[in-house]
Amino acid sequence: MITRQLTHNGTPLQIAGDPSAPYAVIVLQEAFGVNDHIRDVTERFAAAGYYAVAPELFHRTGSQEVAYDNFPDAMTAMAELNKEGLTVDLLETSQFLQEAGFPVAATAIVGFCMGGSVSFYAGTLGIVAASASFYGGGVTTGRFGLAPLLELAPELTSAWIGLYGDLDKGIPSDQVEELRTAVAATGREYELIRYPDADHGFHCDGRPAVFNAAAASDAYQRTLNFFASNLTSK
Repeated sequence: MITRQLTHNGTPLQIAGDPSAPYAVIVLQEAFGVNDHIRDVTERFAAAGYYAVAPELFHRTGSQEVAYDNFPDAMTAMAELNKEGLTVDLLETSQFLQEAGFPVAATAIVGFCMGGSVSFYAGTLGIVAASASFYGGGVTTGRFGLAPLLELAPELTSAWIGLYGDLDKGIPSDQVEELRTAVAATGREYELIRYPDADHGFHCDGRPAVFNAAAASDAYQRTLNFFASNLTSK
């Protein structure tokens, strides 16, 4: 069951799971808001033993949920995001979890699409022990006022796993391999997985045109395994 709470400074969180769970995970939305799919993902992590929270990153413009075929509204909503607001929301979410009893060592973050970019940035803030990026863009050109992921890589304080599809026209495989090299150079624990038959959004079963069941299942399980290897129970 999903509940909704506000942090001290007003960031809305959609929450699933038991606060007595050993680990917490922050779930970051795609460009379509915290919608049914993101709520489902949040509940999946809760079922896997996490206290899972999904901050509504569009809350400054109404926390809208955008239809998958409405790209103009999705682009408009994303255009309102900026580094300052994202940083506030990430730190607020982290503080909420710490007050709920989850130290950084017991906290992970996972993001999808635009959330995958933001989850990489979160891995530089010292607020999580492990981060996961499902097809997070902005590898060579920064998004939302953030530096490109290649430039952020040396600042990682967390372990990181990246999950990318080779059919993704917006994130070419050569950029993915540049990111692999950049993260490997940090000495941080990492994994980077490429799926030859997967497109952008392959994890989202709400988008039949791009959903790839095999890649989605494998990527989710790899993420769970990676988190298990890099988190410490509270």
